[in-house]
Amino acid sequence: MRPEPDCRLCGLCEGRTNIVMPDGSYDTGIVFVGEAPGENEDNKGRPFVGRSGQILEGMMHDAGFSRSDVLITNTVKCRPPNNRDPTKEEMVACRPFLESELYDAELVIGLGKSACRDLMGYEGKMDEIVNVPITINIRGRDVNFIPTYHPAATIYNKNARAELRRTIETVGEMLR
Repeated sequence: MRPEPDCRLCGLCEGRTNIVMPDGSYDTGIVFVGEAPGENEDNKGRPFVGRSGQILEGMMHDAGFSRSDVLITNTVKCRPPNNRDPTKEEMVACRPFLESELYDAELVIGLGKSACRDLMGYEGKMDEIVNVPITINIRGRDVNFIPTYHPAATIYNKNARAELRRTIETVGEMLR
């Protein structure tokens, strides 16, 4: 399921350049979910192509795989103004698209607080749940889920960087 090219299910349509659809492969059953497109992603129409994407891709490379080996998407498909977090209403509007992307997943990696809030319903501190695997329900089906830090959180936080690297290494081991 994909949004219509002129999707107007929420107000994010007002400022977007592109609807940012998933990138990568559905074949491995591993999906990385971020919160929302940023400016670079909105301009290019592809998720995680800015600084956060460079961090993510670098860690993937170090772990022996690339973005083409997994699926990368976001909770919402359009950029929120000034890169703010997506609202609950915006995430609800895009939820059918996200669920269709996750339906056949075996493992979902939640990148950051917004993705974890949307997929787990979690409102607490990230450091309490990072790299603690749980099961989430996607359209009546249990799916393995690992919450972790968003790559942007690792820019100035060494602990966040180490934990995200640990998550990525876990995925790399699964892909071998």
